[in-house]
Amino acid sequence: MDLDNTRSTEWFVPRFGPARFRVAVGLLFLPYTGMVLAFTVVGAMLAENLHWDRVFALLLIYFLALGVGAHALDALGSKGAKPWGAVFSIRQLWTLASISVLLAYAIGLYYMILYTPLLWLIAIPEGFFLLAYNLEWFGGRFHSDGWFAFSWGVLPTLAGYVLQSNRLTPAALLVAAAMGLLSLVEIKTSRPYKVLMRQRGALDEAARAQARQLEDILKSVSAGTILLGVGLLTWRWLG
Repeated sequence: MDLDNTRSTEWFVPRFGPARFRVAVGLLFLPYTGMVLAFTVVGAMLAENLHWDRVFALLLIYFLALGVGAHALDALGSKGAKPWGAVFSIRQLWTLASISVLLAYAIGLYYMILYTPLLWLIAIPEGFFLLAYNLEWFGGRFHSDGWFAFSWGVLPTLAGYVLQSNRLTPAALLVAAAMGLLSLVEIKTSRPYKVLMRQRGALDEAARAQARQLEDILKSVSAGTILLGVGLLTWRWLG
């Protein structure tokens, strides 16, 4: 199966195994999904009183909705080159996206109805961006770096805090803005890196060096963000 024009050569995709396995792992964008999961932890750790079940519930919600659902929708909605080719059929991608997103919102509904009604203020726009960004609705107006940073940086951080406290504070908003800027760094680095990787066979030495530099930035930003989340979680868990 030819994957030359897909994202299968990027650093987060396994170099081993059959094409379907490699694409299935790549589809999850694990380092970037890990960043978003870390944002939810960062937001949660700001709360004075922690409900650990809600911390792990939100991790599952975002893994399903973003890691699986949003990325499956992105594979469907991409107006340019398909990021993963035709390894998975349109029907398979729609099935994957529908089941994962519905499961995520089912878990969220439980908490929003019983404990944290303020979370609706995040769940509704997240649902909108999940569709509008990845399916490139409205002529791709919301498929931009700024909306990416807002929907997958700011909102997950606020979701983590709100699910714990059912309120918003200036501190939570400021930390969410900081996480949004980290998301902005990631997406602004990822876009030129993706272009270079698609042209990898025709790159000169200078362009290959640029691709390696961008890859190093992506690795550092994702690893640093994930370690921040794990570190804060460990601090609260052991404290």
